[in-house]
Amino acid sequence: MRRIASALPIEPGRFVLEIGPGQGALTEHLLAAGARLTAIELDSGLAASLRETHKGNPNFELIEGDVLDAGLSGIIAARSAAPALVAGNLPYYITSPILRRVFDVRPLVSEAVFLVQKEVALRIVAQAGAPDYGYLSVLCRLHSEPKLLFSVGAGAFRPPPRVNSAVVRLTMRTGDAPDPRFLAFLQCCFRQRRKTLRNNLSGMYSDEALAAVDANRLRAEQLGVEELRALWLRLENAGLEARS
Repeated sequence: MRRIASALPIEPGRFVLEIGPGQGALTEHLLAAGARLTAIELDSGLAASLRETHKGNPNFELIEGDVLDAGLSGIIAARSAAPALVAGNLPYYITSPILRRVFDVRPLVSEAVFLVQKEVALRIVAQAGAPDYGYLSVLCRLHSEPKLLFSVGAGAFRPPPRVNSAVVRLTMRTGDAPDPRFLAFLQCCFRQRRKTLRNNLSGMYSDEALAAVDANRLRAEQLGVEELRALWLRLENAGLEARS
């Protein structure tokens, strides 16, 4: 927990949003580093325990509720003029939805450090051509610069889970959010990873357009983010020309 907290550039008074504090193991280290902390916890029993443990601490605030419904934009904007830091031990079964919520408020966040299932961590940081490369990899690279920091064995937990974990850091990119049409395109590209782009995109573009970009032999897993963006633009332009 200390290593996770130290992976964030926390200075006294810096606003940190913690997702899923649980029993508060990471919470203690974030507060000790000087964070002004707001934690979001769904479990009412754990929330009550956290309130009792940190009562009287002006740097600690607890929001009891589901992070997927919490309205992160309003929470951060009301508490900090500077970009927030985000940390958390993410529940394995909703890691991807939580990442999407964080990416939705990317302009309000500078960095995030998460403990996740190692399998998911490898997908987050994977690059084109790697076995774990897929839609989640591309989504994370569109919004951030992901880095695998270190692995965490099952023995570090009580009780130990059946999987290993890893810590990843996401340094958020500046600039505009990705075009929703491009995201829809990416989802189609990776719909069935072992199929060619021609098969995955056949419902979006004509056979003529797909043939023009040689989609018969290409698979999405072979292409990096900018190559996928260039392909999307070529297909969009081909569709416009066909309709004109």
